[in-house]
Amino acid sequence: MTINELSRAELAVRGIAATTIYNAFDPDPAPGERAGVREALGVADGTPLLLQPTRALARKNVGGAIALADALDATYWLLGPAEDGYGPELERLVAGARCRVLRGPPSGGCSIADAYAACDAVLLPSLWEGFGNPSVESATYRRPLAIGPYPVAAELAAFGFEWFDAAVPAPLAHWLEHPDPRLIAHNQRVAADHFNLADLPARLAAVLARVPGL
Repeated sequence: MTINELSRAELAVRGIAATTIYNAFDPDPAPGERAGVREALGVADGTPLLLQPTRALARKNVGGAIALADALDATYWLLGPAEDGYGPELERLVAGARCRVLRGPPSGGCSIADAYAACDAVLLPSLWEGFGNPSVESATYRRPLAIGPYPVAAELAAFGFEWFDAAVPAPLAHWLEHPDPRLIAHNQRVAADHFNLADLPARLAAVLARVPGL
């Protein structure tokens, strides 16, 4: 099994048959704590908080996320740590940022639900992802998403998600000034229809039923 069609097609070229089972999510997760987390982070009401809920690696394009936050005069929040030797580059990017940069959870900690609740938009400006869970997770937590041009993003967008281009600040800036609940409801519905955790057992059972000897 693969988690995207791109990988399935690449395996098929090599003579390996596979089935795509996309990552699945609870379409209606319990809401997190917004006010308390923003207070712990020192983010005032009215200040846009843009969350990148990933680690810091070259392919995550932290520079692109900071550039977007700079353009929107927002606070940028990178939830995960630097890995694979990316620390020095991350320090360089943070030092050059005009916006305020937050790194890691607040001192008292927070859940992923809390992080999504606290933010005003989610950033996934990646250059490459095998899936990119925030692409769907942001919809389940009812937050707009600014996404990068990684190949699997186009595959997921084909299900009907309405996202912002992480390299084009103006549309997201306008949305933050004039939030459109229709977009939020639409993306949540797409996530529920196509990436619903409740549907995963049946999808797996259908695949396993085709395996000889099981």
